[in-house]
Amino acid sequence: MKKILISIALFSTLIISCEKDYLNEPKPTSAVSSSVVFTSKDGVNAFISGILRASRLELNLDRLDTGGLPSLYFARTVKGNDLVLGVQWYRFDYNNDNRDPTDKRTVFNWAFPYTLINELNILIKGINNSDNLSKTDKNEGLSQALTLRAFYYFQLAMEFQHTYSYDALLPAPPIYTSPALEGKAMSTLTEMYTLILSDLNDAVEKGADSRLDKSYINKNVTYGILARVNQVMGNWSVAEIAASKARIGYSLNASNYSNGFNNIEDGEWIWGIPQTVDQTITINSAPHSFTDNSNKIGYGEAFWNEDFVNRFSDTDVRNTFFDLFGLGDNSGSYKARASSKFKLTFDPDIPLMRSPEMLLIEAEAKTRQDNDTEAATLLFSLQKNRDPKAVASGNSGTALIDEILVERRKELYGEIGVEWFDAKRLRKGITRTGNHRVKSPGNLLPDDKKFFLKVPQSEIDANDNIDASVNADR
Repeated sequence: MKKILISIALFSTLIISCEKDYLNEPKPTSAVSSSVVFTSKDGVNAFISGILRASRLELNLDRLDTGGLPSLYFARTVKGNDLVLGVQWYRFDYNNDNRDPTDKRTVFNWAFPYTLINELNILIKGINNSDNLSKTDKNEGLSQALTLRAFYYFQLAMEFQHTYSYDALLPAPPIYTSPALEGKAMSTLTEMYTLILSDLNDAVEKGADSRLDKSYINKNVTYGILARVNQVMGNWSVAEIAASKARIGYSLNASNYSNGFNNIEDGEWIWGIPQTVDQTITINSAPHSFTDNSNKIGYGEAFWNEDFVNRFSDTDVRNTFFDLFGLGDNSGSYKARASSKFKLTFDPDIPLMRSPEMLLIEAEAKTRQDNDTEAATLLFSLQKNRDPKAVASGNSGTALIDEILVERRKELYGEIGVEWFDAKRLRKGITRTGNHRVKSPGNLLPDDKKFFLKVPQSEIDANDNIDASVNADR
């Protein structure tokens, strides 16, 4: 019988000996014996730490554009209009031409989340079956595992089908809630989002406010992911509350904006991927290695659309753009505008969630519930923090929503693919303008099939319950 492609051997190189050193340093730097994983809180944290380290997993595809979660996000970034990509890695994503069943993007974006989901299912089963863990320790471990499982199913839902509001009954990737050897049939978006919400709501109930460091999951992170999911689903009252709770304890700090976005201890960061020099994936640490054009250790072949740059005032701290090559205004070169937002070092930490994003989700949720006054006040609090000369627009209704969406792009450029994410969830297109190297071939129409990927041929070949017809009309 054919077997599913989910790898249950991923951690065979992680769950080995040397547990003593690992438990003394519960970060993604080593490994732990399976015989002690579920007998103590330290063992569970060590297993979770291994999963977090695997978030940078390359899956042996021999490509620098398939380097874990950062590459999934950066691929979304280059599909939009705000970033202009040179001739290098991610160029097929930039062309919006990397979605066929055998393409590396398709294979990676399927196999990577499922690899971690399977490990999370092993973790959930092990915690539930443990006779040694206290109820408190079980709940804390389960909360982290359930949050991460929901997070990776959310990525699969976004990557392999239309958005939820298009048709929630459309086929979605298979669902596994226990360790799996054999493949299952496709699910539906309804079933997948039901599981995602169930996991997140359960995680909120079981979760803790404290954690080992910002790479681990606490209630803030769970609420943040819950806010994103409900933002996609259009559940605005839930999105508003979740976003508000996610940013508790994480205030705005404009003075940190120009520090290079490479330090997880930044006060605005709610969640991130830490790196140390001995573990670093420097050369494919998206976005740093691709957008930092001033260093000699990365690629630095990603630039910024002049039309996007022109949205920033001169006094906005987020205006990190400059003319690297002295090409002058209106040169038409795709290299006309570089950015210093991300500084590449040999150990750059990578942002996954920050408080300004949550503030903007909250603001959008308020105005979509006809609470324009509070939404505008929230929005302006961010704008004034970033630009001391900012002036409130006075917008309301649709104009205010549009302003919030632009502000999301201005605040989060290069981080999580926000332009693509918003265009997809809101069923809008993306039209290339300005000094793009590739224009019309990279355009995305509203509800464009290029917003999602086909099911990998490798999965079809390995799974008895999925055949080639799954990609019909995709």
